[in-house]
Amino acid sequence: MPHAALSSLVLLSLATAIFADCPSSIWVQFQGSCYTFLQVTINVENIEDVRKQCTDHGADLVSIHNEEENAFILDTLQKRWKGPDDLLLGMFYDTDDASFKWFDQSNMTFDKWADEDGEDLVDTCGFLYAKTGEWRKGNCEMSSVTGTLCKTAIPYDKKYLSDNHILISTLVIASTVTLAVLGAVIWFLYRRSARSGFTSFSPAPQSPYSDGCALVVSEEDEYSVQLD
Repeated sequence: MPHAALSSLVLLSLATAIFADCPSSIWVQFQGSCYTFLQVTINVENIEDVRKQCTDHGADLVSIHNEEENAFILDTLQKRWKGPDDLLLGMFYDTDDASFKWFDQSNMTFDKWADEDGEDLVDTCGFLYAKTGEWRKGNCEMSSVTGTLCKTAIPYDKKYLSDNHILISTLVIASTVTLAVLGAVIWFLYRRSARSGFTSFSPAPQSPYSDGCALVVSEEDEYSVQLD
């Protein structure tokens, strides 16, 4: 493969990697995060076993920070992921602060509880009720979980790139790829032209007479001249 063509393929791969915000096609992007629903039923002893399903993918159990995000998860859960009625949220009750906190250490800036706080919230987890979008409290002790919703943030350098920066980067990559492709075309045309312009030489045609025959003919001609 020509060097220029190989360079263009590398640049195309680089461009794809730069502008692919989420880890893979199984993830869905919303606002500044990526989400995926692992449709696997697993046996668990505690919530950490569920978290491991997400941390193994470089993510954590889902956290929700506004009404729009809650609505997005609810809509995607119903239309695409086909998840359970009660979805485990990535939160725990901190007895030291007497408050719920997210496992991903983000701030608890939003909630949608359908029930009031009880007196004893030790080992209490939060669940998203898929039919209404409200949150419910439940016991963290569970034997199995049907499906796990994971969330990860878009990397900083992608999330905070300005529109102008993205546009300039796109133009630079597109120009470089175009030049690489043109170089490959020129190289191909040059090689084809060089091959078609090559002239093949064949050996000079051999006389039907051998050297000995030619000498005899020459002597006969000379003898005839002398007789004349």
